[in-house]
Amino acid sequence: MAPRTHLTDLGSIASVDLTELGAGKEGWLDNPNILCALDTNSLAIASRYFLLVLEWSNASSPARFRVKIRPNLSPIEAEHVSALEWFVFDDIRVIAIGTSCGYLLIYSLGGDLIHKQLVYPGRILRLRVRGTKRDITEDTSSFEEVCVVIPGIIARFDGSDIQRVLQRWYQETQNRFWDQSADRDLEESENSYSRLPYQLWNVSKYGSCIDAAVTGVMPPPLLELQSSDRYYCAVTIGVDAAISAFRLSEDRSRSFVGAIMSKVVPATFSTIASFSKLIWRSNQPTKKPEPKPQPFARALPLTCLKDHPRKGEKLTLSPSGTLAAIMDSLGRIMLLDTRALVVVRLWKGYRDASCLFVERLVNKDSSGAREHVKNDYSLCLAIHAPRKGIVEIWQMRTGPRILTVPCPKGSKILQPTYRFGSTDAAASSSSCYKPLEVFFLNGDSGQLSRLN
Repeated sequence: MAPRTHLTDLGSIASVDLTELGAGKEGWLDNPNILCALDTNSLAIASRYFLLVLEWSNASSPARFRVKIRPNLSPIEAEHVSALEWFVFDDIRVIAIGTSCGYLLIYSLGGDLIHKQLVYPGRILRLRVRGTKRDITEDTSSFEEVCVVIPGIIARFDGSDIQRVLQRWYQETQNRFWDQSADRDLEESENSYSRLPYQLWNVSKYGSCIDAAVTGVMPPPLLELQSSDRYYCAVTIGVDAAISAFRLSEDRSRSFVGAIMSKVVPATFSTIASFSKLIWRSNQPTKKPEPKPQPFARALPLTCLKDHPRKGEKLTLSPSGTLAAIMDSLGRIMLLDTRALVVVRLWKGYRDASCLFVERLVNKDSSGAREHVKNDYSLCLAIHAPRKGIVEIWQMRTGPRILTVPCPKGSKILQPTYRFGSTDAAASSSSCYKPLEVFFLNGDSGQLSRLN
């Protein structure tokens, strides 16, 4: 009897020359400067100063090079790529880059810069794309968002605003193709990008965070039940506080920090600029004003866990946002209920681990009778323990370990980004539901596989 295999080969990137990224060296994917983002039949790999997009059609065909993008980064500030993610809509796929100076860059798959915007001066640690993915039986309002994490700062972009900017750019690109005279103004138009609206919060009360996530909408405080503002819950992890939680408000008018940013800081810069003009009189042309970050909205602390020397290191959010897996410096993994803000499960002995939420079949009796629907699957947590060389699948919330898969050294687990516009309600009504899956990228062999 042949041994059962739990992996399906999808393709290989070994045929592509990736020596610029360090490929060929053992464990090159473990380099913290190497970033990976997965989409359907596409893989984006970035180093500090450029990124490559690879594509493949099936498991038998080797991956091919699609585009190489070298962002225009500031050498004076030693700016580099610090975050990478796909933005995928129904008919649009783009690459989003976060830089160490706080800029959000969006590129087309042709290598064209679509959008550039300063979020906040600081290193962008994470670009987190998420949708609520609710069932039609739930009366909770759904939303889609992009969360930008900067040390001590959280920014939230609405997915619909990003989609409108992308659609407008593609429409203008098509019009420019037919109107060649517009090419003369291309240089000027690249310096005048439309600004994406977003919310910005300071969540550094318990120390600077190294990762964070907006988990969803939450009720307003007791004394503000009549408020029309929307409130969000955010979970952060960091060195000083392993776990912190905040209630985020869209209102900026009552934010003390926001008032300082909007009034005191501009007045200070204006005074300094006027004083410098009196000292250094020059006939040089005036420089383009530097972009200014917008004021902070209110962020009210809810709770925190300080347990020295425990430090939060990584955070993974479930699709609905109700659960978060948090990895700490002591080799423990905490499962947090983000609504009750209570740790409901704890794993020990998983140093340098990484986690992803997946869905596994639980109703296997009907496997041959009909196509699988959402209710046939159960939410699970995939734990990659590189020191043990395995990936374990645990059923949520308190279920057993249902699978252990060997994972070669130098591998990384990945998951395709959330696709804007996709909902579980639509998927549940269809004949075949596509569950959350986990993928393995072996850096030494270049093989990409999917967990069955």
